[in-house]
Amino acid sequence: MYDLVVVGAGPYGLSVAAHAAARGLNLRTFGRSMESWHAMPSGMFLKSEPWASHLSDPAGAYGLDAYAATRGVPAAHGVPLPVGFFAAYGDWFARQAVPVLDERLIASVAPGAEGFELRTEDGEALRARTVALAVGVLPFTEIPGPLRGLPRRYVTHSSHHGELDGFAGRDVTVVGAGQAALETAALLTAQGTTVRIVARADRLCWNAVPPALDRALWPALRAPHTGLGCGWRNKLYADTPGVFRRLPAATRERIFDSALGPAGAWWLRERFAAVGDVRLGQRITSAAVTGDERLRLEVAGPGGATVLETDHVIAATGFTPGLDRAGVLSPVLRGALRTVGACGAPEVGGLFESSWPGLFLAGLLTAPSYGPSMRFVLGAEYTAGRLVKGVRRRLRAGGPGGTVGRPRTGGKASVTA
Repeated sequence: MYDLVVVGAGPYGLSVAAHAAARGLNLRTFGRSMESWHAMPSGMFLKSEPWASHLSDPAGAYGLDAYAATRGVPAAHGVPLPVGFFAAYGDWFARQAVPVLDERLIASVAPGAEGFELRTEDGEALRARTVALAVGVLPFTEIPGPLRGLPRRYVTHSSHHGELDGFAGRDVTVVGAGQAALETAALLTAQGTTVRIVARADRLCWNAVPPALDRALWPALRAPHTGLGCGWRNKLYADTPGVFRRLPAATRERIFDSALGPAGAWWLRERFAAVGDVRLGQRITSAAVTGDERLRLEVAGPGGATVLETDHVIAATGFTPGLDRAGVLSPVLRGALRTVGACGAPEVGGLFESSWPGLFLAGLLTAPSYGPSMRFVLGAEYTAGRLVKGVRRRLRAGGPGGTVGRPRTGGKASVTA
């Protein structure tokens, strides 16, 4: 039986595994290293600053800057890095800091004697006293209601795509107004695809060019740098997730829904100018496949309803961390976990333990509890060491039968521990 099984090998899973290995835990880590990052189109760039994009190890020896130095690449403030470079950094981090990475996926996690029973995608069974679920964002893709249920031939999520050359010469509608939508549209336009943006927002927002790291005292005090952008509010989100967790439940939910809304990176703005058809303040109300195998979309906007036809829709509409989408957890676990917020995310305690003792969570699933930083790589630094501390405390307490209260059903509750 393992002390800990980490499910997932993205920035959060690898960071948790690095801290667990350094603490000498009997550990297994499952997942394909940086899978979603490797799958992104090659023309995309990292939106966050290099200094805010480190994976976490206890000694701080394997940051993005350390990897960049091995490649002879400057990881400089204000200079965007290709996502492929970041994915390669994650692979390097895994080789340096994670003893063994099993690239099989975990198919199921269920309660078991003295902990949990897990099964790999090829059927191997294993047991663990604790589990850290760090499955990233892909299970939680959000597609607008009228588009759900249509075949992937016609509708996909932006995260479903690697290279976009299959859309060359076609007509594509991109839904959304955030970085994924704007960058996808720019890449498609550059390769000759006919592209339009449809977004509920009434205007596009663009991040400002980041000021220099070394600034005069007053500008630095007025708008301090953070890994989520400049400003004191962003500093609260970035530096004090534990304070965020203690805000009233209604406040946390409001901030989760509204903070750090859709915006494009400053360096994308010039490239995006080539996208000629941008329809703001509009939403798709219905979608159907036509006789000539195209999509007929009805769109509502300030000027009334309109109809357009397109070959394909790419929904760049984000992710919703609902517990109902965490299909790797058995129905028993999903049904027993307390939830927080309207999206039904699992409640997370002070050391990232769920309401089921021994089941720990990392990444997007914890954002309704810990705030916006958990939607970004930045949150891995805050999460990893604390989560492993929670695992060690749980192990000392004797596993799932220890001192933390037994799980209970009964719907939503705010985080109190």
